[in-house]
Amino acid sequence: MKVLILGGGGMVGQKLARHLAAKGLNGTSVDLTLHDIAFPPDAIPGAAQKTGNLAEPGQMEALAKDRYDVIFHLASIVSGEAETDFDKGWQVNMFPTWRLLEALRSEHEATGGSYVPRLVFTSSIAVFGGPYPDQIIDTFFCAPQTSYGAQKAICETMISDFSRKGFVDGLSIRLPTICVRPGKANLAASSFFSGIIREPLNGKDAILPVPDTVRHWHASPRSAVGFLVHAAGLDTRRLEGRRALNLPGVSCTVAEQIEALRRVAGEDVVARIKPQPDPAIQKIVAGWPRDFAPERAIALGFTAEQSFEEIIRVYIEDDLKPV
Repeated sequence: MKVLILGGGGMVGQKLARHLAAKGLNGTSVDLTLHDIAFPPDAIPGAAQKTGNLAEPGQMEALAKDRYDVIFHLASIVSGEAETDFDKGWQVNMFPTWRLLEALRSEHEATGGSYVPRLVFTSSIAVFGGPYPDQIIDTFFCAPQTSYGAQKAICETMISDFSRKGFVDGLSIRLPTICVRPGKANLAASSFFSGIIREPLNGKDAILPVPDTVRHWHASPRSAVGFLVHAAGLDTRRLEGRRALNLPGVSCTVAEQIEALRRVAGEDVVARIKPQPDPAIQKIVAGWPRDFAPERAIALGFTAEQSFEEIIRVYIEDDLKPV
């Protein structure tokens, strides 16, 4: 089975690649290719790496010609960057997806309709906008209030329509905020959710830019890989034409995050969290959903952690480097 990961150099892409290289995809061995603008130095064994910028003309068309069986589309710039650099957000987060779909359609037609790849697109809970109910149910409408959310919502709609026409067999999975992310902070407005756990556990101070009453929806990187693998093998007929899914996660306040860290690591670690209000981040976060009832995804077999303490322990097991 030929598998392509767009955004294969990123944190989730690398974790997915390592899983596929070690275990295959749902019991099938894979011929794995990663594409990204850059890659970390520790290469994934057995995976080909292609370096390029998906925003440049011809990139998606060249990749489509290799006719991968499964394509994981993780490539994007993050929420904070998409909001501050309007043009770049659209050029990276929306237009390449259109070119990919058109290129896959061309390959479909060149084979007389026999080539229909599975396309798994990582969307976001940013496709929603307030006012919110206490819990967002599966029929709650999309009304994004950021450029990033708008870009993701448009990609979802395009994938649904190309799938309806039979050019691809796609689905969009709306990831919770992935936490705790290893490594350095990125430009995502949500980066602090990981930072207030990761940095103290690594002996560093962390800035908290929002009130501890802020509530949000989380899942671990381990769960993110599980979501992607499960989506790749899902019988999409079970979606009944609704090809975007809210995924399971943990809803908790920042105060509850901190309390979970206290239970796991103690008061000295928690003391490294330093409140420092940031009105720009507070404004973005205020427009995000806080809790979900993802009944469709759970019925389809998607699973995640049950508590934020469990999310912290996943980070410690998978990514915390021994001192």
